[in-house]
Amino acid sequence: MSVNRNAVVVAAQAIQAIDRTRRMVAADWTIVIWLAAGVLTLLAGRANGADDWPQWRGAASDNHAPLGASPPQQWDLSSGHGVVWKTPVPGAGHSSPTVFGNRIYLSTAEPDQDQQRLLQFDRESGELIRAVVVHQGGLPKRIHPHNTHASPTVATDGELVFVVFHNDGAIRATAFDNDLRQVWQSKVADFTPAAFQFGYGASPVLYRNHVIIAAEYDGPDSGLYALDKANGRQAWKVARPANLSFSSPVVAMLAGKDQLLLPGADAIQSFDPVTGRRFWSAEASTEATCGTVVWDDRSVFVSGGNPRSGTWAVRADGTEELIWENSVMCYEQSLLADRGYVYAVSDAGVAYCWKADNGTEMWKRRLGGGFSASPLLVDDRIYAASEDGEVFVYRATPDRFVLLAKNRLGDEIFATPVALGDRLYVRYAVMGEDGRQEYLAALGDHK
Repeated sequence: MSVNRNAVVVAAQAIQAIDRTRRMVAADWTIVIWLAAGVLTLLAGRANGADDWPQWRGAASDNHAPLGASPPQQWDLSSGHGVVWKTPVPGAGHSSPTVFGNRIYLSTAEPDQDQQRLLQFDRESGELIRAVVVHQGGLPKRIHPHNTHASPTVATDGELVFVVFHNDGAIRATAFDNDLRQVWQSKVADFTPAAFQFGYGASPVLYRNHVIIAAEYDGPDSGLYALDKANGRQAWKVARPANLSFSSPVVAMLAGKDQLLLPGADAIQSFDPVTGRRFWSAEASTEATCGTVVWDDRSVFVSGGNPRSGTWAVRADGTEELIWENSVMCYEQSLLADRGYVYAVSDAGVAYCWKADNGTEMWKRRLGGGFSASPLLVDDRIYAASEDGEVFVYRATPDRFVLLAKNRLGDEIFATPVALGDRLYVRYAVMGEDGRQEYLAALGDHK
């Protein structure tokens, strides 16, 4: 059966929208039924789209696993319990797995060979199918010691695969077909930070026929860019302050319209994802942020830590109202919003739950370790991976902190895990006698 891949992505987004509606308005089944009817029409002829993870934070960009996901809560690498497969990953990177159909995509970099590459794996076996060199030479000489030359997550609409790298003093985007044959390559913007040479990390977001990319730094090309998916030509540009920030843009349906959201430069801003026109700008956030904006039915939330540490909540209806703020810093990792509450894991290794409408702290619990990967919601559970390779699984409930499991996975995790079906896909690293080796693992029950 032929399936329109763009419809598959839209369908997956719609299914997750239903789930969010179910969670937020569980008592009003009229709304849910109305949404379901529209989605059933959209899903005619669709196959397996809800089981895809096409870009950073998933089809709906909220880091909620699709309905029905049931990955394991416990596993053991040494015995192989709960490990379906694990595959060595060449080079190093912090990009999270991108999953579409029977393929998984990662970006990676090998500084010793002066290469940045795109990798394609078989989803069932973990076999590395293809590895293409996107850039030979041009890697930045200096980056932050916790960053890599391959930190942005790959995006795909099922027809084209898009990867973004910082290379040769610029942000460059490249599109491939499903066999990793290059379709186009474009220079998005010059990117030559002066004050802080930390590298780059923002992931692209797909919206209709656009690839939207943030390239923010202390220079004249600092901006938010939209490229045409078909040919890589610039569709629009929004100038951003000459201020180094690292957050990925995200598109959310809020106040009756799609809003392109981006924090940083002491503000949270909303734009029209079709034209780039600014909807509103609220004085919140801090100069530099890394996390992606999250949202509920009326507000947006973000955290940051340079030079001012904090977490902020802003009304998303254009009133630009700051609802609440606190001093908790979640710098590299994003927050998680669910059913009227905001969950977070701070840089200090403390898990939090706040009431979304007023910021009231419901609970906090020290997990330990540093965190760069973002917490992932799977049904009523949160999976949070620490930098030193521990994965905590706990309840997404405001009542109290309930730890369900704690597992070790190698010695280092910076990439955010992905949950689809009965599997958890994780990029991790092991420190051995021969140095650092990355792996991609599928965790779940053997069949």
